[in-house]
Amino acid sequence: MKMRKELWFGFSIMALVVLSAIALLLGVENITNGHLGLLMLSLVVVAIMLGFPTAFTLMGMGMIFTWLAYERDTTRTLDLMVQSAYKSMTNDVLIAIPLFVFMGYLVERANLIEKLFKSMHLAMARVPGSLAVATLVTCTVFATATGIVGAVVTLMGLLALPTMLRAGYSTSMAAGAITAGGCLGILIPPSVLLILYGATAGVSVVQLYAGAFFPGLMLAGLYVGYVVLMAKIKPAWAPPLSAAERQVALPPLTRELPATAQQYAPMRLLAALKGQRNAQVPTGYLLRQLAVVVLPGMLFLLLAASSWQAVTTPKVQEQFEIQPIGMESGSSSSSGTGLAEPPIEGGLQEPPTEGGLQEPPGSESSAPVAATAPTEPETGGNAPGVPAASQAETQPAPTWWWIGFALLGTCTALFYLFLSFARLEIFKMLLGSFFPLVVLILTVLGSIVFGLATPTEAAAMGALGGFVLAAAYKRLSIDVVKESVYLTAKTSAMVCWLFVGSAIFSAAFALLGGQELIERWVLSMNLSKIEFMILSQVVIFLLGWPLEWTEIIVIFMPIFIPLLNHFGVDPLFFGLLVALNLQTAFLSPPVAMSAFYLKGVAPPSVTLNQIFVGMMPFMGIQILAIVLLYIWPQIGLWLPQLLYK
Repeated sequence: MKMRKELWFGFSIMALVVLSAIALLLGVENITNGHLGLLMLSLVVVAIMLGFPTAFTLMGMGMIFTWLAYERDTTRTLDLMVQSAYKSMTNDVLIAIPLFVFMGYLVERANLIEKLFKSMHLAMARVPGSLAVATLVTCTVFATATGIVGAVVTLMGLLALPTMLRAGYSTSMAAGAITAGGCLGILIPPSVLLILYGATAGVSVVQLYAGAFFPGLMLAGLYVGYVVLMAKIKPAWAPPLSAAERQVALPPLTRELPATAQQYAPMRLLAALKGQRNAQVPTGYLLRQLAVVVLPGMLFLLLAASSWQAVTTPKVQEQFEIQPIGMESGSSSSSGTGLAEPPIEGGLQEPPTEGGLQEPPGSESSAPVAATAPTEPETGGNAPGVPAASQAETQPAPTWWWIGFALLGTCTALFYLFLSFARLEIFKMLLGSFFPLVVLILTVLGSIVFGLATPTEAAAMGALGGFVLAAAYKRLSIDVVKESVYLTAKTSAMVCWLFVGSAIFSAAFALLGGQELIERWVLSMNLSKIEFMILSQVVIFLLGWPLEWTEIIVIFMPIFIPLLNHFGVDPLFFGLLVALNLQTAFLSPPVAMSAFYLKGVAPPSVTLNQIFVGMMPFMGIQILAIVLLYIWPQIGLWLPQLLYK
């Protein structure tokens, strides 16, 4: 029987790993425990590629090589296993994982993705490559809300792939947009990958979430830009929608006004409200339509007013002057010009009376005594200790506020300028699909990023939001809850066992001295910071071919993290680069899981090779995003520095 190319590729990589380990052992004069650690690492990679469960492979290899390192001392080996498992299970950060996963499964079963894709495809009907762009936007929003790559790729494969193929889209373009968009959930918060990296590297998950927000949007924007560009250059790959496909059906009551799809909605609704020819259209219906029309403007004004007060109110507690102990508060100075030298000589003196500390005599109240009660400050503008807020009640709004609200105001103005009845119906569709998910995401992320809740508390809020969404769309039932709980328990158990296995493996690797051996080898190369960053990202990129991101995080991050301090690399910034890079774990053949998810639901005419070909340009875009983030690190570090420094 002829062996498939993917199997040949996989066996070739395994053979390369084994031969490299053998060559390493044969090339040294004395085999130390450190070399045994490298052998353990090689055997783990090969075992995982053969299909053995990752968590139990890590635990088994860790225990076997720990037993060898302890010279066959079973008691100490079991002690290390118990201590590593207990340390992992007492990690508070991991509590957020089952809650976020539960939120994702509930949102998935709320059946929002079909409505979301239809509304986005109509909203972007005039954009080149509109179906692919709508697919990417839908995947971005839905993947962010669920974080489950397999679910997003599978659902979009059932929904968007047949639609794009019927519209004449290239198979590779359609497959690449679905697989790349579905993988964004492992990068954009709330992401389980960032939680695992934070727990492994000891980095704040809150700061990781704040830092990954803009790189995630940048990557999604680059995907959309590529699709639009290719639709312009190669129209045959992504043909424009026909007029019939862009048509929006109006509700019967709207047609009774009478109204057409291209008619300006606000003026026609106002005219109908005061006219006599529309008796057949209820006034309540007209008022509801007008309420939808004014909603964006009201939200813009409310957001602008509330944020203006927040950014222009000075922080009083940060502007008090700190005075040295024993100096005057300024109230006893005759000139009222601030701190003054004590009017008597000798500085601080003992109270003249016996019996311990007492209040000084009233006639000597002008003498400075450290223990005296504070007096009322003067009302002069230069009085020390008076907060600056009393002198200036407001401060200028920052530049980012003006830029952000200028863009938001422009979008709001354009919305009202071109608000036809067709666009009003599309906006109503977005209100029922796009905005609920965005509100849920922003509520969860906002409470984390602005310090209103811990990641665990925000995850609990997200799970409650998933309940509310499922109930609002009449999808909440006992069967849905039972299935969501079961899948959550299954996924959480996998992650927790993986973390336990990682802890045992890392402890065994460090005990054998493998980490020290790698550090000595890397440091002996005399790499600069840039060379180290390139080497590390290339290694992670290559590891994404045979391994999944979970295995890369738990096995190889403990090897890279100790080297960061030597090269002066911020672990937060390194984590953002890794999160961008690990998109390759789902897009890199031959273990590109998103390709297999899509192949499982694609029509028979769509081959695996076509899906792989469609993935390649998006892998190149990922590399470009990594380069951009490295050149301009403030893309990822600006928000954490603004909020937490």
